[in-house]
Amino acid sequence: MNILHVSCSPRGQASESTLLGQKIISHLLKRAPSTTVINRTLGSEVIAPIDEPYATSQQSLADVSQEGSMARSQALIQELDQANVVVIATPMHNYTVPAALKVWIDHIARVRRTFDISTQGKVGLLQDRPVFIAVSSGGRFSGERAHQPDFLTPYLKTILGMIGLHDVTFFTVQGTASRPETVAETRRQTDQALHDYFST
Repeated sequence: MNILHVSCSPRGQASESTLLGQKIISHLLKRAPSTTVINRTLGSEVIAPIDEPYATSQQSLADVSQEGSMARSQALIQELDQANVVVIATPMHNYTVPAALKVWIDHIARVRRTFDISTQGKVGLLQDRPVFIAVSSGGRFSGERAHQPDFLTPYLKTILGMIGLHDVTFFTVQGTASRPETVAETRRQTDQALHDYFST
């Protein structure tokens, strides 16, 4: 089995989302110890935004180039397509996905490769597989104590569904800007949620 681990925080190993993503992978490895983990570290690796030939191809009946963004897109899609499980670890930036994750999405959400367009709308072309999303947020966006909007989870559900990935599960560490004891309790609750999920 192959796991693609996409980590998006510029804080690297110090980030709550990265740590949560690693916990998810640890649970997955207990089930399949011989699994290969492929790390795509968007927080430290700069992926250039899509270029003009890519954008033109998206509006055309055929690709106009196989170079530049098209070549990078092909490599990232192949990496995604070869994964049996995907783990995306991301912070919430300004109520939504960080810029690094958005650029990755722009490369993998590609017409004629990961989705097609029909008279009923866009149709995903990728085979479905489990996707686990580890989210950290300085504020709270769900539950009774939520005090900020959430454009991240509905967006990721929609865009991943568009390319054929519907088996999406979210785990979160929210309120990381709170007092240390509050953050510790949040981590404990998240660890319990992970244990409950992976023990079934």
